[in-house]
Amino acid sequence: MRHLGVTGWSMAMELWELLSYVVTVIGLPMAIIIFVYEQRKERDNEEQEVYQLLSDNYQDFLKVALDNPDLRLFSANQMPDLTPEQKERMLIIFSMLISLFERAYLLLYDDSMTPDQLRRWQSWEDYMREWSRREEFVLALPQLLRGEDPEFVAYLQRVVRRSDRTVTS
Repeated sequence: MRHLGVTGWSMAMELWELLSYVVTVIGLPMAIIIFVYEQRKERDNEEQEVYQLLSDNYQDFLKVALDNPDLRLFSANQMPDLTPEQKERMLIIFSMLISLFERAYLLLYDDSMTPDQLRRWQSWEDYMREWSRREEFVLALPQLLRGEDPEFVAYLQRVVRRSDRTVTS
């Protein structure tokens, strides 16, 4: 085995020192950038998964509404002469909807959203606006919103005020 002289040893140490600087200057920032990118990608995937689960829950809610055609839940006009049993079913169905809206608000809404987050949130706001045009739903809101998250209540009340609840004959 060849023995390094003082000059060879010094050059080897300088090379290792240079390589450590290269790693520090290039490798460390690159590792941080990759870590941040992966974290952001994972967060986006989690947000998309939450959105998808909420969307699936809304689809399930729509099936419940469709299973109760006598309540005419998709009509903007108030249903005359509902029986006590129909009123109770309608209130339960609206309670399910409020619960779903509140969950969406708590999981998706933020004052400072990215464009993707805003796009996902606006679909939920559209649902809220759509239901806020239904007279039966709006009339039930004082009872439905009791005990709900105060920020959600204030948000939904703003949506209701802004909604066009023009009832067509």
